[in-house]
Amino acid sequence: MGEAQVSTGERAAGPETVFDWLDAAAADRDAAGLTRRLHSRPAEDPVLDLASNDYLGLTRHPAVTAAAAEAARRWGGGATGSRLVTGTTEAHTELERELAEFCGYESALVFSSGYAANLAVLTALAGPDTLIVSDAHNHASLIDGCRLARGRVARAAHADPESVRAHLAARAEPRALVVTDSVFSVDGNAAPLAEQHAAARGFGAALVIDDAHGLGVLGPGGAGAGAAFGLAGQPDVVATATLSKSLGSQGGVVLGPERVTRHLVSAARTFIFDTGLNPAAVGAALGALRLLRAEPGRAADAVRVTRELAGRLAESGLDASAPDGAVVSVRADDPEHAVRWAAACRAEGLAVGCFRPPSVPDGVPRLRLTARADLTDEQIAFAVGVVLKTR
Repeated sequence: MGEAQVSTGERAAGPETVFDWLDAAAADRDAAGLTRRLHSRPAEDPVLDLASNDYLGLTRHPAVTAAAAEAARRWGGGATGSRLVTGTTEAHTELERELAEFCGYESALVFSSGYAANLAVLTALAGPDTLIVSDAHNHASLIDGCRLARGRVARAAHADPESVRAHLAARAEPRALVVTDSVFSVDGNAAPLAEQHAAARGFGAALVIDDAHGLGVLGPGGAGAGAAFGLAGQPDVVATATLSKSLGSQGGVVLGPERVTRHLVSAARTFIFDTGLNPAAVGAALGALRLLRAEPGRAADAVRVTRELAGRLAESGLDASAPDGAVVSVRADDPEHAVRWAAACRAEGLAVGCFRPPSVPDGVPRLRLTARADLTDEQIAFAVGVVLKTR
């Protein structure tokens, strides 16, 4: 036998060259101003934080941190297994019951993240016989869920019920889902949920609402978009939410009819094969939820602060959003400007978000400010002054 022959097109290369293509990709990102880097923050950061999603200022609230610590002491540092094996504690069940009651839905199912909750709903409720009508500005987790669901996906014009109707009217599939954020994370504007629900119901479709940025801000006492628009508890409505924003913890939840959550327990891969949410996060979410129920004015405070912050920025001549949730965005000239602007704000003692493509669906870079419920008038004035000074 002769020596083994190298097949046509095969190149001899050392292992050190396998990822050479990453260097070119990194150079392209640098040239476009789209390189992202991790920055570790200290436990006690002196800057004013308007970059996080801590809408109600509960992450460090003593009642929330005490509940997290007590849950860790009682149940341990981890859930120890998937929800179907050892990862469901009595605390998980208690949190699900209280979330469903507070938000006005028949049932709730807790996941390890909001991302996992969105993937679960879309992959378990849709398939090859399903049309998914997805808003053009939906969050990446919804987009990924649509891609994994194996159904046909139609991209509806942003916040446009007529576009939803047109896609549903033209469908050949027997089943359909209409999928939308309740409050869009970039500009903080709310979807026209009542009209979208009417469109979905008119064509026998279910409405799936990602309420990550609505829970704790919209609705009576912060009960969420479902309560705000009269959709909570409807038999054709499913909502998802995160526990990592207004509730200051971590994790996600699916809210809806009991037969939907029962189906997810048996069919959603991100539930079946994922380790359960850790007990400390469950405890923190329960502590925050109970605090919100005891102090429902926190939601109204978040809305008030948002309007004040957005109004002052707009009056100063900036292109600031007029939000419905607790997010205010300010448009930048280009990605490089957004990066420099955010860095300059931090140097002046203000942390703000910096959103650039592909994180922004319209391709327009922005600064993103969180209008926390606990901000004082002095802090609002300081934030506005820094943004103006550094633009």
